[in-house]
Amino acid sequence: MANIRDVADNAGVSVATVSRTLQQPERVSPKTRNKVMAAVQAVGYKPNLMAVKFRSGKTHNLVVLVPTVANVFFARVISGMQEAAAELGYSILLANTLGNSDIESHYAKMVSTSQADGLIQLRANNPLDVSMINDHGLLPMVNACEVIDNGQYPVVSLDNRAAARAMTEHLIGKGHSRIAMVKGPDSSPLTQERLAGYRDALANANIAFDEKLLFPGDFTLQAGYNAGVHIAALHNRPTAVFCENDETAIGAMQAFKQANLNIPKDISVAGFDDIAFSAFVDPPLTTIAQPAEEFGRTAVTLLVDLLNGKIRKAPKVIMPFELIVRESTGEASS
Repeated sequence: MANIRDVADNAGVSVATVSRTLQQPERVSPKTRNKVMAAVQAVGYKPNLMAVKFRSGKTHNLVVLVPTVANVFFARVISGMQEAAAELGYSILLANTLGNSDIESHYAKMVSTSQADGLIQLRANNPLDVSMINDHGLLPMVNACEVIDNGQYPVVSLDNRAAARAMTEHLIGKGHSRIAMVKGPDSSPLTQERLAGYRDALANANIAFDEKLLFPGDFTLQAGYNAGVHIAALHNRPTAVFCENDETAIGAMQAFKQANLNIPKDISVAGFDDIAFSAFVDPPLTTIAQPAEEFGRTAVTLLVDLLNGKIRKAPKVIMPFELIVRESTGEASS
C-alpha cells in the first residue's frame, strides 16, 4: 500500500510539502498542489481525510446559502465559487434556502459545530451568532451579491444604484420619459438600490417620478409576465420598461408579444444581469452585465483568507458593471 513518502518521491517534493498540501492546500502554490495531487493519484495513495482534518482543525468545507438555486445569475455565481474552492482545496456545501431565515440558521450551525469552516451568504441576512466573532471582530462569513455592510464580515457587491442610473439614462437618451420599472421584492437591498438609481436618473433629467409606473415583482419570469400583461393593457402605456433582472424582462417581453406589441418600436425593454439567455431572446435584451462568476471566486478567496487570519478588517469589494445595448431598446415612439 502506497504511503506519503511514495507520493513525495513521485512528485519530487518533501514529505512535509505533501503533508502541507493535504492539510492546508491554500498554503501551497497551485503548481505544487497540482503536482502533489497528481502523484497521489499515480501511486494510489489514500490519505485518511478524517485524520487530516482532525490534525489541522479544519474541515475544508464552506457552506454557501443561496436564496434560490433556480436563479440563473446565482447559478453562475456558484460556478465561480466551485472553481475557486477547488483550486484552494475546499469543498462547497450548497444550501437552497428559499430566503428562509430558519433554513439559513440551520445550515449556519454547521460552522458553529465544526462541520464547516465558514459560510458565504448570498442574501442580506446574517445567520451566524455573535459568539463566533474572532479576535479581530470578524465572523467566519462573506456576504455577496445582496449585502448588509456592517463591518463584521467582508462583502462583495455591485454599485447597483449607479448601474440602474446608467440604464435609466440610456432609456432617457433614447427619448423615453414614461419609463416603467418592474421591481424585485421590496425587502431586498438590490430592489431599493436599483430603484434609487432609477429615481436619480429621472431627477437629473427633470422627469417627474410617477409611482404608478412602478410594478411589483420577485425576480422571476412569472412576475415579469404578470407586470407585462398589466402594462400592455394600460391606456397611457409607458414607452419603456426597465426590469430589475433579466428573467423579469424576458417574462415581460413574452406578455408584450402576446399583446401584439413590437419591441422596441412600440415599447422598449431593458433588464439587469446579462444572463446567457438575454443575448438569444427576440429581440436580444439590453441589460447590465455584472461578473457573476467573479463574484463567486472573490467571495471564496476572501473567506479562505479570513479563515487563515490574513484579514483583520472587513473589506468591501465593489465589482464592475457594463451597460450592454442590444436591440430591445430603441427610440421612443411618438
